[in-house]
Amino acid sequence: MRKVITVDGPSGVGKGTLCQNLARELGWAYLDSGALYRLLALRALAAGKADAAAAEIAALTTDLQIDFRLDADGCTVLLNGEPVGNELRSERCGNAASKIAAYPEVRAALLDYQRHFAGEAPLVADGRDMGTVVFPTAPLKFFLTASSEIRAERRHKQLLAKGECVNVRDIYAEIVERDKRDQTRSVAPLKPASDAVIIDTGELSIQDVHQQVSKEIAARFSFS
Repeated sequence: MRKVITVDGPSGVGKGTLCQNLARELGWAYLDSGALYRLLALRALAAGKADAAAAEIAALTTDLQIDFRLDADGCTVLLNGEPVGNELRSERCGNAASKIAAYPEVRAALLDYQRHFAGEAPLVADGRDMGTVVFPTAPLKFFLTASSEIRAERRHKQLLAKGECVNVRDIYAEIVERDKRDQTRSVAPLKPASDAVIIDTGELSIQDVHQQVSKEIAARFSFS
């Protein structure tokens, strides 16, 4: 069976940091599925198609060539061999990505791309439907969660550290709206897989979460 670890959950629960650390530690391939939707959102915004019909936006996926380059400082997203700028992680891009991710046509267009992303290499997959839809037979699945208030505070601190002037109440409102959209969409709604290990990261450090996950990985996989 192919070695795949899926980590799902809403924004602000620490999925990205955890998955990047795991991929580096294990030497596995890394898939940030949220970045795929963000890249598509950037394309739609640049083309003036953010509010276009679903089929038009899905058509923008035809020539996506995406790679994730992990190093000690984090992850660089490459589109057609070129690094993508900071706009990829902006609130504007995130909100647009959440909206287009609700389109069945867009999700269908990206499904096979995600499944074949790393070929047969072991994979750590970060997203919202990795364990429920994209890799439903993955041998190990995690679902991270935390309260909306804690996630808003975390995002507020991140943006302030980047020099952005933001209001935590506005961030909280956007998180609540995005969660509702993700959880109620007709295709691949955000929810834990029935066999996922659920971890509330609200009161845990990154190290605490990593330790819990590492114990599950050691129990499930052989690395001899």
